Amino acid sequence: MEKRGRWAYVGGSNDTFPRGKSPRLRLRIDPMLMQTHEARLAALREELKRRGVDGFIIPISDEHMSEYVGDYAQRLGWLTGFGGSAGFAAVTLDHAAIFVDGRYTVQVRDQVDEKLFDYKSVPAESLGGWLAEVCADGAQIAYDPWLHTWKWVEALEHEVNPRGITLVPAASNPIDAVWADRPEPSPAVAIVHDDALAGQSSAEKRAVVADWLTREGQDAVVIPALDSIAWLLNIRGADVSHTPVALSYVIAHRDGSADLFIAPEKVTPELTRHLGNAVTIRDRAAFEGALSELSGKAVSLDPDFAVVGIAQALRAGGAKFSFKQDPTILAKAVKNPVEQQGHRDAQARDGAAVSKFLRWLEVEAPKGGVDELTAAARLAAFRAEDAGLRDLSFDTISAAAGHAALPHYKVDEDSNILIPPGSIYLVDSGGQYPGGTTDITRTVWIGTPDGLGEPTQEMRDRNTRVLKGHIQIDRAVFPQGTCGGQLDVLARQYLWEAGVDYAHGTGHGVGSFLGVHEGPQRIAKPGGGQAGTAQELFAGMILSNEPGYYKPNAFGIRIENLVLTEERAIAGMEGRYLGFETLTYVPLDRKLIDKSLLTADEIAWVDTYHATVRALIAPQLAGDDLAWLERETAAL
Repeated sequence: MEKRGRWAYVGGSNDTFPRGKSPRLRLRIDPMLMQTHEARLAALREELKRRGVDGFIIPISDEHMSEYVGDYAQRLGWLTGFGGSAGFAAVTLDHAAIFVDGRYTVQVRDQVDEKLFDYKSVPAESLGGWLAEVCADGAQIAYDPWLHTWKWVEALEHEVNPRGITLVPAASNPIDAVWADRPEPSPAVAIVHDDALAGQSSAEKRAVVADWLTREGQDAVVIPALDSIAWLLNIRGADVSHTPVALSYVIAHRDGSADLFIAPEKVTPELTRHLGNAVTIRDRAAFEGALSELSGKAVSLDPDFAVVGIAQALRAGGAKFSFKQDPTILAKAVKNPVEQQGHRDAQARDGAAVSKFLRWLEVEAPKGGVDELTAAARLAAFRAEDAGLRDLSFDTISAAAGHAALPHYKVDEDSNILIPPGSIYLVDSGGQYPGGTTDITRTVWIGTPDGLGEPTQEMRDRNTRVLKGHIQIDRAVFPQGTCGGQLDVLARQYLWEAGVDYAHGTGHGVGSFLGVHEGPQRIAKPGGGQAGTAQELFAGMILSNEPGYYKPNAFGIRIENLVLTEERAIAGMEGRYLGFETLTYVPLDRKLIDKSLLTADEIAWVDTYHATVRALIAPQLAGDDLAWLERETAAL
């Protein structure tokens, strides 16, 4: 075991491999014998014994700290069966636990065997506390330094070191050693994102980064975040499901040049021409070694995206690094006029597809033969009628009846149910278009074959209170300097009046043909570790507006549109003020609205919104679809 600084490396020389490549030296394990999660857990424990460590931590993460990861990095799912997008597990030689937040309390119990893993709820239960309970004094717990940030490791060390537990970075991931049929990283080529869609050239963006480096007294910034790289270089890819990014790293320099580390098979002549002489293309496998070339230089790392492996390589190579927010993060969040118009165009096209789907659903679902998977597939087919569609922006949440009460429900063959006539159905979906990324949720009433079924008064009350909060966010006017956490109460106030609430945030940022979740802005309850709630909102930022209500095992409601932050002119105003422009236009379900709970101004908002829906979407529809739209957008 080799000591380096305050961490120890574990694993012999046969465990090392170039970063970004799959290890070739693995235990010879028959994949057919590894089909059960019990067998996989046993194999991992044998590998931990071989390496001489007492446990291992398994996150949902890749080496870029992406929210959504490629199949090759789905280690937690492979080991446990959990299919959620947030959570982690810890395995010792005698114990195992999986940690999820309140969004996945039900899902984790459906997917993960309780005989193998204890269920732990965060933040109420901590990893450090669990390790202290199950580990003996002197235990060494391994982690993959390319899957965790420096601040995460420091925080966990602070908790477990006083209890006699040491964290040790593994030279390679032990799961990779036992996952015999682990997929390879995607070989898809990187593509050029036209400057006409980006609204700004890569050279102009790199100049902005160079100016930032000069102001901060830095020589270079290491950028591992895939969407930041895509934005900076005006490139896109197909390496992560539903997120158009290419697996790569960038080192951007103070002179405006950059090094792009990307697998050679992803590079095309078109990409090389697009990047020009100021961007040097290098093999992704050479990235870790290239960090030593920054010896003696001041290098910036984003604490939320730079993993321990990067920091260790810089330190070993003699660079002086400091943690600062990636300079592309805020610049990417503030959409320029070209990106703003691209979003409007994408939303209009997407709105037509969703409207066609809702009309189809109204006709077919009451017959009782439509299930959740069929509905999701039909919506995808309506979107695919648009030749400009590149992908969905995330896996569609197609949730019927009690499933709609799970905010992050993901339908699969095991969970799929028929949509019951006389029930609520919630669909949260989006598309990736070259001009923008969409994200919309609609909650609708599924009628009965005789046409007599009606929503309960409770359903209409809760839906109308959600709608009232949605309207308040949409109509908000606020001074420059306001953050998302200060607006969140506007969405919740009418639910609070009824003694109810929802457990997720109210709004997240959205990218331009990039990630459907994009920081740094966020509308959510301030505090409690909610990243982004203290971020000042700027004109050009796009956010979702999605309050909701969820009654366990009964029904769920969410109304989601995207909004664009814009400047507002107010007679006699003192200072600068902002508001929101609505981007998403699809009818709201009138059957779930209790008009008596709306004020005159709120009724006017609904009528104005529906009139705009009709003006934008009607020219794209015909026949029964058009007749349905005209009916659904009539004045309340």
